[in-house]
Amino acid sequence: METTLQKLRRFNLVMGAVHLVQGVVMAFLASRVIQQIAEFQPVITQFYLTFNPETSSLEVASRELFELPFGFLVASFLLISAIAHGLIVLMKEKYFAGLRQGINKFRWFEYAFSSSIMIVLIATLFGIYDIASLVLIFIVNASMNLFGLTMEQLNSGREKKDVNWGPFVWGSIAGIAPWIAILLYMFGTGNFGMVPWFVWAIVGTYFVAFNTFPINMILQYKGIGKWKDYLYGERTYIVLSLVAKSILAWLVLFGAMQP
Repeated sequence: METTLQKLRRFNLVMGAVHLVQGVVMAFLASRVIQQIAEFQPVITQFYLTFNPETSSLEVASRELFELPFGFLVASFLLISAIAHGLIVLMKEKYFAGLRQGINKFRWFEYAFSSSIMIVLIATLFGIYDIASLVLIFIVNASMNLFGLTMEQLNSGREKKDVNWGPFVWGSIAGIAPWIAILLYMFGTGNFGMVPWFVWAIVGTYFVAFNTFPINMILQYKGIGKWKDYLYGERTYIVLSLVAKSILAWLVLFGAMQP
């Protein structure tokens, strides 16, 4: 097991470097190199009720809060992953101790931040600019990932037949919620022929990525095939993270360049 742990540490170092390079390149492209990406900064608004004395009624009003630095936030999605891999390399003993118990806190806290930033960015591509909606989407998505951490903590040391699937179920429900909001905006016009190609690509990529992570967890806790070894599932998480995040990040970044 110790040899496998050392290999995982080196693997994290390599994956962190790949995430870092991509994040730096994206930040460079977003810094006025590609004008369309640099200029794409959705205006985030706040809706509230105000009293209209002329009609003696409450009316919905709004105000602009700030412009969202879209390109740099896409880059941060990958840079946060790079930082997490770096922390794992530097804090290897804590990482190893967790893996021996079937727990990786680094993974779930990183996912809670990075994937929540990405889902917020995707939401803005679909026209969700309301600050309240975006905050809720971020928190609910982060909660989904923290349910993953709870799943590992609750089932540490348990036999496969005694696994408590509660956190997995509740996390799955939480993960669906942001997509209900996004799809309501996406299908709002009813004219699907007007939906750009990159929108379908983002939805398809995220759907596949959304399902591969829980499938990996199911295989781990069912102990199917190579997944009987928790460390095999850990390596799979790392690979899935790189592939899914890389494809999604570039799709979303260049989605900002579309009409």
